[in-house]
Amino acid sequence: MDKLRDSGSGPRAQGLILTTLFASSALVASTAKADWELNMPVGVTEISQSVYSLHMIIFWICVVIAVIVFGVMFWSIFHHRKSKGVKPASFHESTTVEIIWTVIPLLILVGMAVPATATLRQMYDTSDAEVDIQITGYQWKWRYQYLNEEIDFFSNLTTPKEQIENQAEKTDTYLLEVDNPLVLPVGKKVRFLLTSNDVIHSWWIPDFAVKKDAIPGFINEAWTKIDKPGTYRGQCAELCGKDHGFMPIVVVAMNDDDYAAWVAQQQTAKQAKAASAEKEWTLAELMTKGEQVYNTACAACHQANGMGIPGAFPALKGSPMATQDKAGHINIVLNGKAGTAMAAYGSQFDAVDLAAVITYERNAWGNDTGEIVTPQDIKQIQGQ
Repeated sequence: MDKLRDSGSGPRAQGLILTTLFASSALVASTAKADWELNMPVGVTEISQSVYSLHMIIFWICVVIAVIVFGVMFWSIFHHRKSKGVKPASFHESTTVEIIWTVIPLLILVGMAVPATATLRQMYDTSDAEVDIQITGYQWKWRYQYLNEEIDFFSNLTTPKEQIENQAEKTDTYLLEVDNPLVLPVGKKVRFLLTSNDVIHSWWIPDFAVKKDAIPGFINEAWTKIDKPGTYRGQCAELCGKDHGFMPIVVVAMNDDDYAAWVAQQQTAKQAKAASAEKEWTLAELMTKGEQVYNTACAACHQANGMGIPGAFPALKGSPMATQDKAGHINIVLNGKAGTAMAAYGSQFDAVDLAAVITYERNAWGNDTGEIVTPQDIKQIQGQ
């Protein structure tokens, strides 16, 4: 650009500058266009393909209507303009015209309603499901409970904080990656029962054509039947709080053998976790485990350094609760605090995770109480 400026400011130089800028813009536009998809996805389920087909039918009906209406309008304006001496016709109280412009739109709407109704009936038919999963929205994570298999876990965002704070290069799955994806079998009808623990969320997977609100105190239903294995991503589609954008959904679809192996693995892990609650944990082990739990569930509000967010979330570093009031500390982690954003984690974490995160908070950032909260302490408080 400096050479272009040095070449002068005449029409030729300006034309060269404009040509260069236009070529650069075209190159950027063509590069961006490769990543753009203006249409909705076809998806990987029968429902999503029906929705896509319905969408395209309605789209082309609208295109035809627009072409006809605007074509007639522009033709009429051009051929019946005043400069040609055309005298306008009068259609005042014309019964024929009124019948025409009433019947034609009615027929169009009926023609659109028939396939739309068939698709909607199919979307709302959750009967004969082979797998039932309860999905509960939390700020800002999802809980998946397999009602047939007694599998229960939370799914949290795992995008590194460095990427979020623009300190590292973002990946293709930025803000769309989780620690525990929802795993589903291919070729089986899966029913979702959706609710929320706090505010309104919305569970949305574009490739399934499933988007359903999760509302506190209500159970909404949806279903899917995936055609092929793969990883499918979505997000919470409801503005649910300050970290709304950090609430992704990842679904891994597996064939029957792989799904059965995953279920068996989850059952084994569940037994191992139950056994771990009975072992004697050292302070070092609890600190390592607690740091992982804290960074996943607590750092978004209280910050990784324990300093909190002034005016919104209290600091844990040097806090009297985290350094002195052990019983109060345990109580607030288990039961939350009414009227604040502090959630109750007693039903979200097992005894090991609860003991570990409380121990970590009481010994990190210079708190150094030297106190240990054991899984047995948590179980005793919870009456287990």
